[in-house]
Amino acid sequence: MSLMSTIEKIVEQSLQDGYLTPAMEAEVGRICDNASELSIEEYMALDKLMGALLTGEVEAVPRKEFINVMEELVLTEAIARIAEIEATSESSLDVGDIAAYALNRLPPLYATTEEGASYQRIRAHAELQQLIAQQINEAISRYLDRPNFFPERQAISKNTGNDILQEISTLLQACAPNFEQK
Repeated sequence: MSLMSTIEKIVEQSLQDGYLTPAMEAEVGRICDNASELSIEEYMALDKLMGALLTGEVEAVPRKEFINVMEELVLTEAIARIAEIEATSESSLDVGDIAAYALNRLPPLYATTEEGASYQRIRAHAELQQLIAQQINEAISRYLDRPNFFPERQAISKNTGNDILQEISTLLQACAPNFEQK
């Protein structure tokens, strides 16, 4: 008796629920992209899923686009404050670091329509503007007071597996140069 593959489990779950979620769809796509060859059972499961989607037995749940209004508001406020500071001093601030710090301390304001986003903007200006400004000021203060331990650090980027291994190897060599015996 063989174990069912993840594709088969996803198809079974979608048939049971009557829905194929974006996460399920993404997982099937990831498996297909990474597999050198699918089994006959996996092909049969995918064929069954396609048939169920075509007949309406399974409904594909569409991906929703979300707008986080708080991100817009924080970025606007952060850019304005950073521009003021950089115009009157030698300091150079990172918008991403400032915004991330503030966003981690503020409530998200998600909307799925422009009407909903407008409502969230009005609500935020009325109820949260002072809190947003306070968190931006705190983020800037912390940013300016932070020690410069690793000035050579780089932003996270999309890397291949080999790039990541090289980065980890370089990091380990820098942090623990005598770890491995030569």
